[in-house]
Amino acid sequence: MIGSLLIANRGEIACRIIRTARQMGIRTVAVYSDADASALHVREADEAVHIGPSPARESYLVGEKILAAAGAIGAEAIHPGYGFLSENAGFAEAVLAAGLVWVGPMPHAIRAMGLKDAAKKLMAEAGVPITPGYMGEDQNPAFLAEQAGEIGYPVLIKAVAGGGGKGMRLVESPADFVDALASCQREAIESFGNAHVLIEKYIPRPRHIEVQVFGDSHGNIVHLFERDCSLQRRHQKVIEEAPAPGMDADTRAALCAAAVRAAKAVDYVGAGTVEFIADASEGLRADRIWFMEMNTRLQVEHPVTEEITGVDLVEWQLRVASGEKLPKAQGELSIDGWAMEARLYAEDPARGFLPSIGALDVLRFGEGEGRRVDTGVYQGGEVSPFYDPMIAKLIARGDDRDQARKRLGRILAGTAVWPVKTNASFLVKALEHPAFVAGDVDTGLIGRDGETMGAPPTPSPEALTRAAIALVPQADQAGFRLNAARVRSALFLLDGNPVDVMLEGEGCDKPAASALVTDQGQAWLLTPWRKDGSTGGVASSGVILSPMPGRVIAVAVAAGDRVMKGQKLLTLEAMKMEHSLAAPFDGVVAELNAAPGAQVQVEAVLARIEKDI
Repeated sequence: MIGSLLIANRGEIACRIIRTARQMGIRTVAVYSDADASALHVREADEAVHIGPSPARESYLVGEKILAAAGAIGAEAIHPGYGFLSENAGFAEAVLAAGLVWVGPMPHAIRAMGLKDAAKKLMAEAGVPITPGYMGEDQNPAFLAEQAGEIGYPVLIKAVAGGGGKGMRLVESPADFVDALASCQREAIESFGNAHVLIEKYIPRPRHIEVQVFGDSHGNIVHLFERDCSLQRRHQKVIEEAPAPGMDADTRAALCAAAVRAAKAVDYVGAGTVEFIADASEGLRADRIWFMEMNTRLQVEHPVTEEITGVDLVEWQLRVASGEKLPKAQGELSIDGWAMEARLYAEDPARGFLPSIGALDVLRFGEGEGRRVDTGVYQGGEVSPFYDPMIAKLIARGDDRDQARKRLGRILAGTAVWPVKTNASFLVKALEHPAFVAGDVDTGLIGRDGETMGAPPTPSPEALTRAAIALVPQADQAGFRLNAARVRSALFLLDGNPVDVMLEGEGCDKPAASALVTDQGQAWLLTPWRKDGSTGGVASSGVILSPMPGRVIAVAVAAGDRVMKGQKLLTLEAMKMEHSLAAPFDGVVAELNAAPGAQVQVEAVLARIEKDI
């Protein structure tokens, strides 16, 4: 068995690996950048090694620094987690060449599945069904546009080296193809260093279903059943569950058998996920499910599989990497209950899901039965602008789907984060959407109904009363009535607007300067307000501010240009995503302070639009 393990990653997955390694008696080593000097994974590991500046490309993505850290500390093995170098075949080879144990699949398997076009060709040869599309070498934009027309719109453009929704664009008409291709390739270069794309037929109202597979170095390969990851926003998974709703025994058997064939085609060793797209317009059927890609690593959503099978997948990874056989045979694995996972992100649904960074002054996760929390942050820590803004994965297990769903909803509703904004209230609404409740979910659900889920919530009267009590002194005699309970009016600001709450016979001895009210996963800060104070309401001035720290990657206008309301002005890249900023009204670009490649800070003035007179 491995004696010491370096985790070449950060955040919640590093903490997750440390937890299991410690239970197995394995010494753990963390690596960290400047931004992560006080991070949770650094605190929890037995030892930690600094590997460079905050940007990932100067630290977590530099294989030489990871290997140097392993050598300096005397680690025997390296676990890459997910993301960063986890699916980098060259890094895996370098680890093995250094005489270290690589906790992951062999480089040849990573390479075979790393490019979507080559992987699909391999899967077709192995008898795994694939979606129709173009996977050739010709990357001329005009030729690709021609191929898209032959396939038939709508189509998906996918970076062949992509993953996690990065480097993917849905194109619904020929007029949009060229711009979508350029954006996709730009993101692919930034994220993966490879602009090569493939085009495939887009399946209307598809289901995203994946199968967890596991192999060892003795030729054994098993599956651990399926997960449904259909609830997505912009191709990013939002809520995952296992098993998949509506999956019958025959379809499950066919799907899982196809996943095992896919793994066997590359002599797979370790944890992997085979992802499929399903046309569920007439229910889940084996003849309407096609291979999409294989992720040669542990997935973000692996906890739901662990919860329904009772298997610790990280423990299996460490045992298999140590040369052991799989702990269980296929016949010993079964499904018990239901599990759901929600990804809690530092983002603001009310502002188009823009990332929210900064200090975590308040961080409390809701309680409840069947609860599991995987996190890489802590109260008093911070959400960094340099990495993925995930705060935690909240998981709930139940005897059946409805129980798991309700339990997860209660955990999310009881979650409080401040001042960083989160998507908790959005997730609560998603869990309560009639289609999700019925298990009738496809990848476009949020795109169709997301406005209602992301609408800014308002605190309930009960929640407002709780907060107001903390702001009003007991001794206040305003509204006093003889032989009756005191009735007082508490005035405070909520999101910059005055709110009046009537209190009856309540208050506190030492009123707070402000009070945090939480309700259904949302948090608001209330501060006392006087009638002669300002409401803070301001009309739009036409000033375009940067919503976060980031990098300008494209500017679509010049000073003096006339623009129309909604017209794209520039594109900002931050937190691994592109964000377009548009004109708030018809007018003229009176000021432009942005150039491609420029780094900008939050609330920097990027442009100013003057209204037409």
